Amino acid sequence: MSNSKDVEKVERFIPAPASAIFDLLADPARHQDIDGSGTVRAAKTGSERLKLGSKFGMKMKMGFGYSMESTVIEFVEDRRIAWQTRPPNKIAAILAGGRIWRYELEPVEGGTTLSESWDISQEQMKWLVRPARKKTHEAMAKTLARIQELTTSPA
Repeated sequence: MSNSKDVEKVERFIPAPASAIFDLLADPARHQDIDGSGTVRAAKTGSERLKLGSKFGMKMKMGFGYSMESTVIEFVEDRRIAWQTRPPNKIAAILAGGRIWRYELEPVEGGTTLSESWDISQEQMKWLVRPARKKTHEAMAKTLARIQELTTSPA
């Protein structure tokens, strides 16, 4: 990861095994369920489990509908997964995108410490997205709460 001005991170203890949390994160069809920002609408592609190099698309909405495509760039089963997002349009991708969403799982007694980070070190227009840092932090905290609810609630 890069310097702290380019990375925002939240962390939460979740009383669930790392494997259950990782399975949720590795399923793009479930990203709408865990999204604390309210912007993820649906997966555009099949529900294949993610792996290193996987590409997946998301239908998004923040005032207006748009799409993002992500590539899994880090993958360590039950420990870490990260994807980098870009607009699907090649021209738009030159101007926007590049942020990395990273989840790190640390098994501890009684559950897992889960952290999520928003890394804009490779973002095309950092100056444009940096003002969203506080709102992003709040949304990530909600995401981790949703993950806890989904991995600890009885089915």
